[in-house]
Amino acid sequence: MIERSGYGIIAASLLLSAVAYLLHPLISALFVGFALFTAYFFRDPERKIGEGVVSPADGRIDYLEGRRLEIFMSPFDCHINRAPWGGKVLSVKFIEGSTPPAFIRKSGVRTNEILIETEHGVFRVLQMAGIFARRIVSYVSEGDVVKKGQKIGMIRFGSRVVLEVPEGFRFVRGVGEKVKAGETVALRDESFQGS
Repeated sequence: MIERSGYGIIAASLLLSAVAYLLHPLISALFVGFALFTAYFFRDPERKIGEGVVSPADGRIDYLEGRRLEIFMSPFDCHINRAPWGGKVLSVKFIEGSTPPAFIRKSGVRTNEILIETEHGVFRVLQMAGIFARRIVSYVSEGDVVKKGQKIGMIRFGSRVVLEVPEGFRFVRGVGEKVKAGETVALRDESFQGS
């Protein structure tokens, strides 16, 4: 399955390919290649949703400290983002900023912040645009109720997603590990005495 916003880009690429064929077959082949890459990039595979807190994104964990986990998404990872836990969307806020390469951790980056209120506290998901990922698409709005693993948005062409969990959870995946959206990344810490 392909994410709905990819169809327009694919159609335009194929149309340009047909027109370019009149100029030169090699130019046409470049547009076909771009259409194929776009279809791959905008793929939207079914996912089995894991136990506990699930990863909001596909990619490689490149930072983990305390209650914060960061995932670098290369252009070859699926870019559909998912809710880490079920709850009510408290807010969706777009923050304008720079667009450095996504593999560089930096503050002041163009970000879409999604806060999800749950029975255990607030989960914070930051969708961060990179130099090639200039568009963040949000599928949720303030007041929406989301299920764990539900699609909440997409970042186009390489980016970073940050997950901050409330107190009382412990991460079970580590730096350098590859994760897929919907896989377990944290579990409730049964020794936690908070609310």
